[in-house]
Amino acid sequence: MISFDIARAVPEDVDVVVEGVIKGAAPDDPVVRASGFDGELGKTVWLAGRLLVGLGEKGENGLGEPAQRKAAGAAARAVSRCERIATTLPATQAVAEGFALGAYRFTKYRSDPKPNRLTSVTVIGGGGQRARTALERGVRVAEAVAVARDLVNEPGGELTAPALADELKALAHRNGVKVKVLTENAIAKGGYAGLMAVNRGSAVPPRWVELTYEPETEARMTVALVGKGITFDSGGLSIKSTDGMVGMKGDMGGAAAVAAAVSAAADLGVKVRVRAFLPLTDNMLGGDAQRVGDVIRYRSGTTVEVLNTDAEGRLILADGLAAASEEKPAAIVDAATLTGAAVVALGNKVAAVLGNNDAFVDQVRAAADSAGEPLWPLPLWGAYARDLESKIADLKNVGGRGAGTITAALFLRRFVGDGIPWAHLDIAGPAFGDDDDGELSAGGTGFGVRTLIELLRTFKRPQ
Repeated sequence: MISFDIARAVPEDVDVVVEGVIKGAAPDDPVVRASGFDGELGKTVWLAGRLLVGLGEKGENGLGEPAQRKAAGAAARAVSRCERIATTLPATQAVAEGFALGAYRFTKYRSDPKPNRLTSVTVIGGGGQRARTALERGVRVAEAVAVARDLVNEPGGELTAPALADELKALAHRNGVKVKVLTENAIAKGGYAGLMAVNRGSAVPPRWVELTYEPETEARMTVALVGKGITFDSGGLSIKSTDGMVGMKGDMGGAAAVAAAVSAAADLGVKVRVRAFLPLTDNMLGGDAQRVGDVIRYRSGTTVEVLNTDAEGRLILADGLAAASEEKPAAIVDAATLTGAAVVALGNKVAAVLGNNDAFVDQVRAAADSAGEPLWPLPLWGAYARDLESKIADLKNVGGRGAGTITAALFLRRFVGDGIPWAHLDIAGPAFGDDDDGELSAGGTGFGVRTLIELLRTFKRPQ
């Protein structure tokens, strides 16, 4: 990971100086003016010993952190062959995140890896302990995001449920987080029927992982997190097309985001107790795979008729939400790459958020805004719950063709305990990217990690 320092002047041993250019502002430097660079956000241009990066237009409140983060990310990618750089960008958490995340590359499976060589950034200008703390926090957040990216980028045949559980166990031990891993017999004995049903078609056994973060001082509240951990999604007997399976190694992006956020809780001053529930399996087509028309009986007694085996994420999340609810936390958040409908509605830059408590949804959105991860609320429209009525069970696992993200959330709501504030993050769009864009990388983006960290850090009990 990159180290950061603050200095009054440019050190002599740096390879290049990164300078921000505001769009629409007349540069004082005649060389910059002569370059014709217009400062478009995230664009870069090389001059002798200098890299100009666009900061976009200056708004009423100056240059926002999203612009700083994106500009730093683009600069880190442009200077990938440099080891030591200086920059005139401000000493903020967003700038540190941008440089660290922009330098990220997943090279594990390349025969000739070319990692980003950037190791040191000196921020030019004033700044005391507050600025240094902000930079350190940015590096730690970026480390957590990189953990989630690494997990999502692993091939599904390598990162099976047992392998992922082992990775999460090691991650927890490195970061002082308590971990509990249930194997197949314990999962069945515990009554986690959704996880067992989805796993029936797999040659690889499931895992159930619980993480517990305890702050140094006694916590007055517990926040529960639930993450979807489908290590590869073929669709089951309701099989996906070949194109539909591309990227499905990343169907555990919710579990990766939750685990990565919890791993950073101690270093980032989280004061609440955190409990995380991560059901892990792939969704395959073995000889005993769950059939269309099968009925799952959950430990609460609720029964679900499975009419589409490709709507499997909600089946395992139901187990996680029910288990979290039994502990009566102050709030629950789940994160999942859940529905293609969320991508249709919001594209691949924005995640959907739905919940049963408006004040808590607003709190989650505020955390996301601060973290630079856009969320947009969709209504938990009660009338659509009729679409989930089954003729032979309490529920069916899919609604109609319309409002797929909403009906999926309405399904999940049935497994949330009465009176517990809950927010559902459908991150299907932004969890996996096709191209590099600022601080975001092609492949796994680690979306949700920054939002969850900020939410845990600033959490207040919803009214």
